[in-house]
Amino acid sequence: MKKHFVVLLFILPIMAFENQSCKKEIASVDYSNLNNLPKDTGGVQRAYFLNSSIEYGYYIYTPSGYEKNTANYPLLLFLHGSGEKGNSLNDTNSLKKVLVNGPPRLIKYKKWSPKYPMIVLTPQCHEGGWDGKKLHRFLTYIQTKYRINTLRIYLTGLSMGGYGTFSYLAATGDTSYIAAAVPICGGGSTNSASKMTTVPIWAFHGDSDGTVNVSNSINMITAINALKPIVKAKITVYPSVGHDSWSRTYDGSGMGTEKSDYDAFNTSIYDWMFSYTKNK
Repeated sequence: MKKHFVVLLFILPIMAFENQSCKKEIASVDYSNLNNLPKDTGGVQRAYFLNSSIEYGYYIYTPSGYEKNTANYPLLLFLHGSGEKGNSLNDTNSLKKVLVNGPPRLIKYKKWSPKYPMIVLTPQCHEGGWDGKKLHRFLTYIQTKYRINTLRIYLTGLSMGGYGTFSYLAATGDTSYIAAAVPICGGGSTNSASKMTTVPIWAFHGDSDGTVNVSNSINMITAINALKPIVKAKITVYPSVGHDSWSRTYDGSGMGTEKSDYDAFNTSIYDWMFSYTKNK
């Protein structure tokens, strides 16, 4: 018995040392380096219904491993179109409508595979349209609930959400949380272009869009570039494509099909967004 007791006393300090070393090793990982984030093998997309304490009902996707580490993750805010509006305070089933397009759809059907893991936030608009200041308050709230790399918050939206993307940037200007933005078949007031010179923007549109004319995106990008932004704004236009220019953009299938007289679609929008961080 005494021999066993002596051996145990010898082993316990070693185990304690190894545990401390392991904790120090975990704590020393630089998760701001995207290569150090654990690979996303399939996370969870959860619904949170509208209530009196939040601005919007929403779905949020957290990558696999999120619950098992201390990493701060990039955040993608996706703004849906007008067909997906609803009030989950009155009808919880209406929130499911936000899953029909874009990143939340890709997640739902297990086709979501950006190079690095991201948290994906999909609020549901229950009013006439997206309000930039309200979205800013909502993003402030979300940052208190989830571990987010505040230098890597990205924004994208389609149709009404494309307008919402420009609207958020116009409403917040230099106080924006956004590191890069991708508005799709949207538009906005060119008078607000001066508020959008510090955020990299890449717009997409179909030249046969009968719902939102392609000129809306072209005019916005032209107005922004006339002010010599920090990063030149880009626009990619698809030939003979109607209102749904988003599906081919979000899943990357539109690469190489764009019109040659506009910016080339030669890299995924997610890789492009990852190349930018918010200026401190």
